[in-house]
Amino acid sequence: MVGRKIVMSITGLAMIFFVSLHLLGNISFFSGPDGINAYAKMIDSLGPFRWVIRVILAAVLGLHMVFGIQLTLENRTSRAQKYAVNKHLSATAAGKSMIWTGLLIALYLGYHLLHFTVQVITPEFSAVRNLDALGRPDVFSMVLHSFRNTVVSVVYGMAMAAVGLHLSHGLQSMVQTLGLNNERTLPVMVKIGAAVALVLFLGYVAIPAGIISGLVGR
Repeated sequence: MVGRKIVMSITGLAMIFFVSLHLLGNISFFSGPDGINAYAKMIDSLGPFRWVIRVILAAVLGLHMVFGIQLTLENRTSRAQKYAVNKHLSATAAGKSMIWTGLLIALYLGYHLLHFTVQVITPEFSAVRNLDALGRPDVFSMVLHSFRNTVVSVVYGMAMAAVGLHLSHGLQSMVQTLGLNNERTLPVMVKIGAAVALVLFLGYVAIPAGIISGLVGR
């Protein structure tokens, strides 16, 4: 079990790193079509290496999900055998819902990939089919038209909230797994986890919020 928890910690850190980098790329949307479309062109120029990265990310995500489900089921079985009364009432809402936020994130990730990567959800706005004046995939228009749909934006915001909850408790769990938790480090990591989760949540929802409010893409 300890080995799987360590793998969970490592894969979790890898995904936090990716999500942070991905946000930095997404922020280029605010510089207009030239910013986000140039970013998309740069990603496209990676060629086969882009698929190597995707395969690695898929493997990391797969390990994290499989071990997470296994450990959750084992922990629940262990508690049912050892305790007649629920002993984890003091656990945070984020901690209790880790399995559910994880599953919600996985479901949304599938939708998100179909929407913005494979681009089959709204093919009429596909960035690959609609190029900008410089012949680059028009990601700016695709994102703009997609998030003008209130339902799409709300679902996106809910998914990002799930990511925030999952991440905030994940960092705390990582510290505990590595044996670094004590009276001084644990409260600090709880605050750091909450701060990182909040920054990522606000960063990701800024785009749909800006589009829905009319502040972006007028």
